[in-house]
Amino acid sequence: MENPALINGSVQNPSLSSLGLQSTVDQSVQLRIFKIIVIGDSNVGKTCLTFRFCGGTFPEKTEATIGVDFREKTVEIEGEKIKVQVWDTAGQERFRKSMVEHYYRNVHAVVFVYDVTKMTSFQNLKTWIQECNGHSVSPMVPKVLVGNKCDLRNHIQVPSSMALKFADAHNMLLFETSAKDPKESQNVESIFMCLACKLKAQKSLLYRDMERQEGKVQLSQASNSKSPCPC
Repeated sequence: MENPALINGSVQNPSLSSLGLQSTVDQSVQLRIFKIIVIGDSNVGKTCLTFRFCGGTFPEKTEATIGVDFREKTVEIEGEKIKVQVWDTAGQERFRKSMVEHYYRNVHAVVFVYDVTKMTSFQNLKTWIQECNGHSVSPMVPKVLVGNKCDLRNHIQVPSSMALKFADAHNMLLFETSAKDPKESQNVESIFMCLACKLKAQKSLLYRDMERQEGKVQLSQASNSKSPCPC
């Protein structure tokens, strides 16, 4: 009888030969993807914020986003690698009509952006929130408010106090930053890392709750380790 482990005159160990492939598959399965959409008026700096977070740079030249564009960055939170997928959405109605459903489908978190130097972009946030709610985005989906271009201090039209009041009324955290100013890059990072940490915590709690229901773990086994979440 032919030995299935003997191939072309060399001895193969099936379990070892598949080990590398299985390890690769396991890593792929374990890498979770969080979809975060960035919403707001045209020219508030949505594209620049995504560039700053994903690539660490500020684009010298940008054009109006047509439809949707997305960028990815792999981050590590509490020893787990997570892929953050940032969807940069079009701000102009004529560029977004056919894509709106895709924006909100299976979304994990939402970033609302306004330009601190343009009051109209802040006032239009109500419209963007209505659109978001109109697509049945769960209240459990984390949302944050971002005031961009805070480096233009002499042109600010939206006071921090006004923005904070609005954010509190809609149960959102407020971030004021500048995608252009390299000194503010850490603040841009904090926006998306804050959401990624919240999402990881939500998913972990959901997983533990499911296990508890199946009788696999006890309440005392929940992790008490300090979270690196910036918020």
